[in-house]
Amino acid sequence: MVRWNVHSERSVYTSPWVSLALTTVEPPGIEPFEHHVIRAPGPAAGCVIVRDGDASQTGGQEVLLLYRHRFITDTWGWEIPAGGVDAGETPAEAAVREAVEETGWRPTGSLQPVAVYHPTNGLSDQTFHLFWCQGAEHVGEPTDPTEASRIEWTSTARVLELVRTGGITDGLSLTGLAMAHTIGVLTND
Repeated sequence: MVRWNVHSERSVYTSPWVSLALTTVEPPGIEPFEHHVIRAPGPAAGCVIVRDGDASQTGGQEVLLLYRHRFITDTWGWEIPAGGVDAGETPAEAAVREAVEETGWRPTGSLQPVAVYHPTNGLSDQTFHLFWCQGAEHVGEPTDPTEASRIEWTSTARVLELVRTGGITDGLSLTGLAMAHTIGVLTND
């Protein structure tokens, strides 16, 4: 088995959002070297929220999405509700809180786990928890008005088209939607 040995780690930068470290590692048969490591302060959680569509509108299944700008990549795109897990909160509780904060919709179905993964495990220790649920109730306007320009229930067919055409580029959202489709949660009906 190939396992890298970690000899030391020193902090280069730390903030409430992210930390950067230089870690001295030694792969088998190779001299030790320093590797940059991004440390996340905690996990993030998101939820693919689905409902049966209004027969007079789209019919079929719909997914709750928000449309937002991401300044780091200077891109616009559709995303599922997601965000950081606060201290003392479970990932499922965080997914519900983030949905309400970002969209004004509270999931009503029980959250079902979809995946837990590390999106850039060669560079970062960040962990994402993904869930799905059936149904949500509108509880008011989003409590965080900085998150979304638009909030829409979108037909599954359109969601899958957005994935194919680059309208959804956020890694957490892409993974959540692709996994939900793979396990049969999202249907093309």
